[in-house]
Order: sequence, then structure tokens, then C-alpha cells
Amino acid sequence: MFSLLKSGFAPIAMVAAVGLSGTGMAANDAPYTEKWAPSEWGADDKAGAVNRTTPEMVMKAVGLVKQGKVATLGKIYEQEAPAFGSRGWRMSIPGLPTGGPFGKHELVYNDEYLSTEIGQIGTQFDGPGHIGVITSKGHYFYNGRYLEDADVTSYGMGPLGVEFVAEKGFVCRGVLLDAVAYRGGDLKVPQKAEAGDPGIVTADDVKAMVKAQGIAPIGEGDCVFLHTGHGNIWNPDHWGEYDAAEKQKRIAEFNSGEPGFGISACDYMAEQKIILTGADTWAVEAVGPGFAGESGEIFECHVQMMTRRGIWNLENLDLTQLVADKAYEFLFVWSPLKIKGGTGSPGNPVALY
Repeated sequence: MFSLLKSGFAPIAMVAAVGLSGTGMAANDAPYTEKWAPSEWGADDKAGAVNRTTPEMVMKAVGLVKQGKVATLGKIYEQEAPAFGSRGWRMSIPGLPTGGPFGKHELVYNDEYLSTEIGQIGTQFDGPGHIGVITSKGHYFYNGRYLEDADVTSYGMGPLGVEFVAEKGFVCRGVLLDAVAYRGGDLKVPQKAEAGDPGIVTADDVKAMVKAQGIAPIGEGDCVFLHTGHGNIWNPDHWGEYDAAEKQKRIAEFNSGEPGFGISACDYMAEQKIILTGADTWAVEAVGPGFAGESGEIFECHVQMMTRRGIWNLENLDLTQLVADKAYEFLFVWSPLKIKGGTGSPGNPVALY
């Protein structure tokens, strides 16, 4: 399967079902040789880099609100929206009305029934239980926990559950990196797994964008978001206007790969001690032929940021209002839902500036 992935763009569903399962792959013992655990917050930590947030950081971030403007960054959850692999959003309203009537008022009510990968669909947060690696000792996840642990089951991720991050929440300086303005147009899916490909955003690109936008350098406690333009294929304003054929065409294009951060950018931001990454794409990082990024590895930022460092990820964001207003610094406020044992969370993050 690995050779199939390396040969080019394998079907996403096949990768989701087989290629990312690790079947037949050699063990990766870097977590032991590089001492990924315990984390800097101790062996009992379940939240990751959000632990960096201090009251002083929060007050400084609040000071970025100058105009009183609010932008919501979540996209609409609906059945026809693009999704990775076999994931889907299927909602129904049972009964119409679901219940009633009651009392003299003849009250009725409606509920919805939802069938979905609630933590990994649409605008989504990747939590501690989402990404791991196969080692010689088992399926390794953040801070040295394993799928084989007794407190991790098919009914919940135990100490890897998203609720531990949700208990902290994110209140931070948001930094928007406008790669579209920097490159002079929407970024394209990378064609080569190397730093020179214009679809891959490197550490030098990050520094150049910060300088060009005239904002303070990325620093500890920041949440950093990348605008690539790729998200406009799933247009937040016009999606409902497209017919079924156009939607299917756009879904295929959206899922075929994506521009984004390369591993040098991710390593640089980790060195600056950020606490969250996000983008208008479905993986945030660059996904080129064979699902490879800047170094040729598959989903390299996912492993190095999340599994290794506890720096979590927000995907499929709507950054259009921030881009239009050139709001490159803002107060970012959001928390995952407290889903016990969940791998992630949906949500509608808020930027204030």
C-alpha cells in the first residue's frame, strides 16, 4: 500500500481504509529514541500545548480587539459538503413534528437525528486521540499512551479524549498568514515533495508573510492560521447554488490534495511554542502526490505537531472575512465540545478584532 501511495494520488477512500492503517508497515520507534514522552507538562498531561496559555497571554490577546468586529470561522455542516474518505454527515428530522401536541397550546417540537463522525467532519478539531504511529510496543499516541491500554476502548479514547483539551479551551492571539496575497494567487496542490513547490509553505515563507503583513513575530501561545484559497472550492457563500454535478466535481477537486504548511514551517512554529494550527483546507499541511509533504513523508506535520508535541489542529475553516478585512492579528476564542473519549470536535470558532 505504501508503494501505491508513493506512486501518486491514490483514492482517498482507499488511503483512509487501508493506507493509513499501517498494515504491513515497519514499526516507527522514533517516539522512544527521540523521547517524545513524557511531555514537558508531565506524564499525566492530557491537554498538550494549550497548557502554555497564561492569564497574561489572554489579556494581551484581548487587547487586539480594536474595531469590535466578529468573524465566525466555521463552515456549514451539511450532507453534501466535502469529506475525507468515507466520512459523512447525515441528519434527519424524525416525525415532523418529532413530538407533541401538548397542552392547550397544542405545542409540538422537532429534534434532529445525526449520524456522523462528529469529531472528524467539516470544520473539525484534531484532538489527542486522532493521530498516532505504530511502534514496536503498540499504537503510540500523545504523551506515551497506546490504543492497547486498558482504558482505551472502541467506546472512547480514555485519557486521549478530547474533553481534556476542551476543559482548557483556546483564548489566544490569532495570527492569519495570507499565502494567497504572498504568492499572488490561490495556492495549487503541490506537484513535488520539496520546498521549492509553490503549494508548500516553508519556514522561510512563514517568516516572510509575517514581515510583509507588518505584524509581530509568531510567539508563545499563538494560534496560527493559513489562508491558501483552496478552501474556496468549498465556497461558504455559494455552495448552496451549485447543482449536484458541480458539487461532486468540486468535492473531488477539494479532496485531491492540498497546499499547506510543509514540515519546516511546522517545526519552526513548534519552536516558537504555538498552541494551535488551522487553515482553510482539510489537513492544514501540504498534501501532494502520494499524500506527501515537504520531506516526502505522509501527513508529516500531523505526526510531528500532534503526536509528538501536543499542538492540535483546526481544519476546514472559513477565513474569507478575515482576509477581506486584512485582519492579520485578532483575539481567537474557541473550545472543542466536551465529548468524553472523542477523537476531535466540530465547532464554530470566533475571531474578534
